[in-house]
Amino acid sequence: MPSPPPPAPAAPGTAAAATPDSSATDPGAPRDARRWWVLVVLALTQLLVVLDGTIVSIALPQAQAELGLSDAQRQWVVTAYALAFGALLLLGGRIADYWGRKRTFLLGMAGFGVASLLAGFAPTGVALIATRGLQGAFAALLAPAALALLTVSFPSGKERNTAFAVFGSVAGVGAAVGLVLGGLLTELADWRWCLWVNVPVTVAGLVAAALLVRESRADGDNRYDVVGTVLVVLGLGALVYGLTLAEHSWTSPATVALLVLGVVLLAAFVVVESRVDQPLLPLRIVRDPVRAGAFLLQAIVGTLMIGALLYLSFHLQVVMGLPPLRAGLGSVPMTLVILVLAPVVTTVLLPRVGPRPLMIAGPLVAAAGLLLLSRVTVDGSYAAEILPSQLVLGVGLALVLVPLQNVALAGVAPHDAGAASATVNAAMQIGGSIGLSVFTTIYASALPAAGAPTPADLVDGYSAVFVAAAVTMALGAVLAFALVRGPKERLLPTGDAQAVHLG
Repeated sequence: MPSPPPPAPAAPGTAAAATPDSSATDPGAPRDARRWWVLVVLALTQLLVVLDGTIVSIALPQAQAELGLSDAQRQWVVTAYALAFGALLLLGGRIADYWGRKRTFLLGMAGFGVASLLAGFAPTGVALIATRGLQGAFAALLAPAALALLTVSFPSGKERNTAFAVFGSVAGVGAAVGLVLGGLLTELADWRWCLWVNVPVTVAGLVAAALLVRESRADGDNRYDVVGTVLVVLGLGALVYGLTLAEHSWTSPATVALLVLGVVLLAAFVVVESRVDQPLLPLRIVRDPVRAGAFLLQAIVGTLMIGALLYLSFHLQVVMGLPPLRAGLGSVPMTLVILVLAPVVTTVLLPRVGPRPLMIAGPLVAAAGLLLLSRVTVDGSYAAEILPSQLVLGVGLALVLVPLQNVALAGVAPHDAGAASATVNAAMQIGGSIGLSVFTTIYASALPAAGAPTPADLVDGYSAVFVAAAVTMALGAVLAFALVRGPKERLLPTGDAQAVHLG
């Protein structure tokens, strides 16, 4: 599941600089060679967070076989990470700003390493899912803390632009690296090494951060929105779990109860956010129709990148019989197309035509790529059936991701920049979680009710997922047409706001 392209100033990304505070101009911020070493540490962190969203995907068939996971449980190995990450990301940003960014970074790094170690030793599927959720929770601390530290280390000027470009470039290649590394480790060692590989990286990051990074935090009287956090986490959890149970029956009491509970809790979250002084998500950010459209479209893109494309990995390994490493490499062309086209979209197309046409065309091109992918067969070749769709998908995603994440930050007040951009990132993860649950239900519905599925049955299931994802992307084009309106100057952010994708 490839990651969005690396950003230039005000280019693609989903998490912006932390809200302004006195530390942004602190003379004690790292200078000269030291702060470039800080950039190395923070970029390594970015790689870790993004990579872990994809490295397990290639290992899932082996993990499923060893731990006896059902197809529904299998998808939770990915969903648990994405859901915990997305649901807790805003809180993680608040903790970093209030408690201290270095402290939060160190806690997140240490917790991520411990969770990775435990996940690698997981004796059962339930244990693996639980520890993957724990990884996501610590990633929600680690990612915003790393970005905030980058912001205060490079407060302005050309060096800031360079630092963010490096940070974003690591994000751009991180997902592809995860797919290839996951395939390599699974094929040459064991699927558990896809989790254990994080441990030495976290140890190195802890030591380097302790020596190089200086503490900073936001000024003022800061309070946590605990009630809002509990409501959004429980609401999203109930909704996603209810969608998972819908694989068996949409009308069963458990499915209906969980879906209703999820909606009620999320509605309560909105009410709470409208009344507290320091909300987790300031509702003024999402009231703007253009920005709301960007958030919704980002969630739809998440259903593709986190949800639907997981089934491409299954097709490459389970049906086509590719070894894990070749399957990982087979998923890379889309990412390469995105990385190649992103600068063209940023410097040529976006200034010339503005965001709206690209945000309409991009999802439609991606939908065409998914329809191509839905034509897979049991005996088809990679070159004939997979590669063309990968290339078309790369074009579509490059067209939509660059303007999408610019529009999400357009017109945001400086004190809301962190919350707005973190919301874009959270939308990607949450959209992926919901999308993967829905697509798993669609996949299961296409399989025979009894007996072990044949390769032809599996292909029918995968094709159904790709068609559903194409319809979802087409819906994204409709949303962009309806909501993203206005002159192109209004739809692009101004000032020094920076955006960087976090996974």
